[in-house]
Amino acid sequence: MESLVVWFTDTLGGYISREFVIFIISMIPILELRGGLVAASLLQVPITVAVPICIIGNVIPVPFILLFIRQIFKWMRNVPVIGSIIQKLEKRAMGKSDSIKKYEFWGLVLFVGVPLPGTGAWTGSLIAALLEVDFKKAILAVLVGIAMATVIMSIVSYGLLGAIIG
Repeated sequence: MESLVVWFTDTLGGYISREFVIFIISMIPILELRGGLVAASLLQVPITVAVPICIIGNVIPVPFILLFIRQIFKWMRNVPVIGSIIQKLEKRAMGKSDSIKKYEFWGLVLFVGVPLPGTGAWTGSLIAALLEVDFKKAILAVLVGIAMATVIMSIVSYGLLGAIIG
C-alpha cells in the first residue's frame, strides 16, 4: 500500500495541492482513508486538516456503492469481457463476508474499521449491498467503521510513522 501512496503523492503532487492529493487517495479503493492518512503524514499535512479531508473522501463513494452496485454489476455481467471480472469480484467480496453475515452491524463495523488488507469502506459497502443489509444500518456501520479506522490510522501514521520520519 505504501508504494501506491508514494506513487500517487509523487505523481499528483506536482499538479495539485497536498490536500487534494490526500482527498483523491482517500476515495480510491484499496487505499481509502488508510492510504490518505499515510500520504498526509508523508506530505506533512497537519492531522487536524488531514482527518476531515480523508473522512470525506472515504465517505463519498459509500452511499453510491450501497444503493447502485447490485444494479451496476447486473448490467456489467452481460458485457462479455467484464462479466467474468464482476463474478470474480463478487466471489472475492463474498468470501470475506462471514463475520458480516454472522454479526451484521458489528461485523461490518469491524470489517471496515480494522485496517487489514482487503478491508475498508469500499469492500464493506460492497458486501453489505450484496448481502442486502438495510441501507440505514449499513451506512451507519460503515461510518462507525471509518471513525474506528481513522483513530487507528491516525495513531499509526502520525504517531509511529511521525516518530520514524521525524
